[in-house]
Amino acid sequence: MDVQIEPSWKRHLAAEFEKPYFANLADFVRQEYRRGTCYPPGRLIFNAFNLCPFDKVKVVIIGQDPYHGPGQAHGLCFSVNDGVPFPPSLQNIFKEIHDDLGTPVPQSGNLTRWAEQGVLLLNATLTVRAHQAGSHQRQGWEEFTDAAIKALAEGREHLVFILWGAYAQKKGAFIDRCRHLVLSSAHPSPLSAYHGFFGNRHFSKANAYLEQHGESPIKW
Repeated sequence: MDVQIEPSWKRHLAAEFEKPYFANLADFVRQEYRRGTCYPPGRLIFNAFNLCPFDKVKVVIIGQDPYHGPGQAHGLCFSVNDGVPFPPSLQNIFKEIHDDLGTPVPQSGNLTRWAEQGVLLLNATLTVRAHQAGSHQRQGWEEFTDAAIKALAEGREHLVFILWGAYAQKKGAFIDRCRHLVLSSAHPSPLSAYHGFFGNRHFSKANAYLEQHGESPIKW
């Protein structure tokens, strides 16, 4: 099947597109979008990949599910469209960046600027039914995004993988810590941010590692 995804990712994930689970997933997603409102808009389902080609990736941040409210999700984990109020987790991410690096809290929660610098903002599940969190889980997206993470972990060196919360940590458990920097902490959600997310200094640590390996730091 013809999947509209950035060419370098299409090459690295070509085998996935030919597997039965992906055909079933594609059918499910098409039916869901025909039946009612789903997020993100169809053209943005692969936005994380399209903004951040395989060989340009420096940092991977793993989320779980797209936002399921109107106008929020646009295919990048934790990110919202311009003009949309910051969800609580994103507020806490910006607070930690401010505390870690001293940079001011931005006016927009749109993280496209990170993606264009080489931050792959990858949700485990790439679609969701409106107002129904987790409604597209266990349909095949998790297998697909596992394959993307594996392709990076095995095909690249000296990447930074940022795993917030138990779900992301489990998804990234196989990553070779000798080959890449893996940063783990509590999730930025208000339920857990004060239990290990605040003060993790992941943003300065990621930049220090990138510079150590000859890469330019991310302007968080």
